[in-house]
Order: sequence, then structure tokens, then C-alpha cells
Amino acid sequence: MTQAVLEQMGVQIDETAHKASRAAHAVADALEDGGEAARRITKQGSHAATELIDDTRKRVQRHPLKTVAATFAAGIGAGALIGWTMRHKKRCSCADAGECGDSREKVR
Repeated sequence: MTQAVLEQMGVQIDETAHKASRAAHAVADALEDGGEAARRITKQGSHAATELIDDTRKRVQRHPLKTVAATFAAGIGAGALIGWTMRHKKRCSCADAGECGDSREKVR
């Protein structure tokens, strides 16, 4: 009986080792496939960025005034948005604390 238990335990150990080996190979294959996909995506992103830079350079050379005007307008818009957000945040935080939203009214 002891011999049968030992044999059964040996069989179970062999099966477990085999399953662990297969799982390790599967993980290694998955990591390798993921690495290849990451390299491929990085290469595609690099090509897309290079193409975007080339297109932008050509557009600036063809339409320099439009490019400067568009950049200026984008800067003004971004500045106005940031300013509005900062003012709005200040008003909300002061209103939550029970204080006045406009600092000029505090001076009066």
C-alpha cells in the first residue's frame, strides 16, 4: 500500500512538473509576442511622427502667414481658456468657503 501511494505521488509530481513547464513556455511565448508587437507599434509611431513633422514643415513653407496666424490664434485661445479656468476655480473655492468670489469686493 505504501508503495502504491508513493507511485501515485510520483505520477502526480511528474504531471505537475509537466504542466508547470508548459505554462512557463506559454508565458515566455506571450512575452515574446508582446515584445514584438511593442517594437512594431513603436516603429509605426516613429514613422507617423516623422511624416507629421515633414508635412508640417512643407505646410509652413507653403503658407507661412497662415501658419503664424493660426499659431497666434491657438495661443490666444489657450491663454484665454487657462485664464478663465483659473478665475472659475478661484471663484468656486472662495464660494465654497463662504467668501466673496471677487477680490475687488473685499477691498471696498
